[in-house]
Amino acid sequence: MTESPMTGDPGRHPLPSGLLKNPLRIAGFGFRRTASLASLRDALAAAGGGRELDALATITEKASSPALQALARELGLPIHGLARETLEHVSTPTRSHRVMAGYGTGSIAEAAALVAAGPGACLLAPRAVSSDGMAVAAIARNARRTSE
Repeated sequence: MTESPMTGDPGRHPLPSGLLKNPLRIAGFGFRRTASLASLRDALAAAGGGRELDALATITEKASSPALQALARELGLPIHGLARETLEHVSTPTRSHRVMAGYGTGSIAEAAALVAAGPGACLLAPRAVSSDGMAVAAIARNARRTSE
């Protein structure tokens, strides 16, 4: 099965069974440990903003970051912490050599958004970087969701 460069690995997820009236939208984040709430807000705004999001996502070890926790509270959204193994080999339009060497994917933000949005998800655009360079964000949407 061939995948578009802006979709996640369809083999990692169960097949979707239902169509949502409103697409599921997830903001994925990658950031330095010293990133501030302002950095995360800025990256999210550069990626298309926080309107109509369903959740935030990042790699597990950064999900408890005080800045990300504060952003989640501010937006009233849950955070999905994803295991490194879940993000490995997810195809992303951005190819950071440093991130690829450490995490097995080209962009943590893009991979986290795609995986958390589920099978068939696509990025609205490649990742966006905060003006201070401390955080990146990408938004994925998925019109399909597995039944609950």
